[in-house]
Amino acid sequence: MSFSISGKTAIVTGAASGIGLAIGKQFADAGANVMFADMHEAQLVDELGEQADESNIRYFAGDLRERLTIANLLSATIDAFDDIDILVNGARQVVATDALDPQDETLDQLLNQSLLPSVRLSQQVAKRMIKRGEEREDSDSPLGTIINLSSIAARRTHPELMAYSVASAALDQVTRSLAVALAPHRIRVNSIAFGSVMSASMQETLRENRSFRQDIEAHTPLGRVASPTELTETAQYLASDASGFMTGQVLTLDGGRTLLDPVSAPMH
Repeated sequence: MSFSISGKTAIVTGAASGIGLAIGKQFADAGANVMFADMHEAQLVDELGEQADESNIRYFAGDLRERLTIANLLSATIDAFDDIDILVNGARQVVATDALDPQDETLDQLLNQSLLPSVRLSQQVAKRMIKRGEEREDSDSPLGTIINLSSIAARRTHPELMAYSVASAALDQVTRSLAVALAPHRIRVNSIAFGSVMSASMQETLRENRSFRQDIEAHTPLGRVASPTELTETAQYLASDASGFMTGQVLTLDGGRTLLDPVSAPMH
């Protein structure tokens, strides 16, 4: 079975740059209708301005911490493409934390910017999918799929990234909980926990710190950083009917790094 998503409609958040942008473009190239969502409108315009309003590409700028913005995103997607089949919660931030500072607010920041918007958007998208299912005569066909972008940080302990690790672990649990709750409605929920991927931000990091790449490769059994395509194709697999019997899973894409246990190993 191919990983076809042609003709399906996807919302991808965190889609103005990095992994979210790469997944959105992969889906669009595969024939899906894609709504690229992000709070950074200027970046969306720079990346998609010439392509937006083409047959299968739109973008939406707004702060998904606001419930009204989530409702507006759904409305904009339905107005453009009539339906929603796929949600990719791709908004994520890696922020350093002082684990011993009671004034440090990075945990609040990441829970409010990454975790809670993903939960609320998933709930609203699922509600729309369920309503569509009630209107269909075919009660056996799948209604949709939700994909969360997580991190191997959820399973590793680095105090300087405590907030990021906690938010990632919480998102993995959200994946499992929603998968069970939505299974009777024929909606699948899965997550991709990844390590180092050669995104634009990673390239910039490696240029600034040449030893960081050597450190990553030394702690990765496959001895390299993943290409963006390896992540985007995994996302397409989860979005397609090829993964139709998979739900509640956290797929690990890290070159084997979590098979090793040194605390000093980098997490992203």
